[in-house]
Amino acid sequence: MSIKIFSLLLLFMLTLEAKERIISLSPSITEILFALGAGEDVVATSSYSLHPKEALSLPVIGGYENPSLEKIIALSPTLVIGQSYNQSTLKNLKKFNINTLDLNLKRVQAIQNSIAQLAKILHKETKAKELNANITNAITNAPKAKTPHSVMIVYGLREDLRNATYIAGHDIFFDDIIVACGNTNAYTSNLTSQPVLSYENIIALNPEQIIILHSHATEADADVKKALANWYTLPTRAAKNGKISIIDEDYLHIPSHRVALSIERLCREMNQ
Repeated sequence: MSIKIFSLLLLFMLTLEAKERIISLSPSITEILFALGAGEDVVATSSYSLHPKEALSLPVIGGYENPSLEKIIALSPTLVIGQSYNQSTLKNLKKFNINTLDLNLKRVQAIQNSIAQLAKILHKETKAKELNANITNAITNAPKAKTPHSVMIVYGLREDLRNATYIAGHDIFFDDIIVACGNTNAYTSNLTSQPVLSYENIIALNPEQIIILHSHATEADADVKKALANWYTLPTRAAKNGKISIIDEDYLHIPSHRVALSIERLCREMNQ
């Protein structure tokens, strides 16, 4: 065998064995990659990629809105995966001939589609089917409302309700969950998926139930008792009926395969 042929064969074998070098631009994508069994190929993540624990040891290339192009390029990735808010970053990376992938994780069905899409690229289709089956089963088996009512889901726990409050609107997975649980979204406008309301807007909306999503990762100093007490001062049907609650599971804000857990938890909270 000639040296040239041997060298080509060696190069071919090394190429076959070469691993992907993947960078995730969001906690959701990080979770999905590890759940698919591709965690060993992930070389960096975004801020707040807290699950699974193995992700905590990886380099961080920045947050949702400010990932560092310099850090990403220095890691020589074979694939960088982002979401809609990463469009500018992904566009810039393409200029450096870096492969990118833009995933849609807004709705429950979109999450399932993205899991399948990513699994196909990484040859993890069997695991993807398992993850998506868990989501479908969560919807099918979720507790359904005996008495349907309007629900408002609030992002974040704040003591001062005079500040703007972000809630779940439409065209987002929380809206899908409210409907899957047999209830209706208290926010009726279709203008945005994450509307910002004043406390006067909240009173006018007058939801029958308010569920506040508390994140210890970003709101470690929040006074839970004081914040809840302030919510009960607003004249709403939720306050009158004692239907204001705070839940703090870490997966609730993350549109990943763990949306199956969010479906079960939120349906239980709505319909207990």
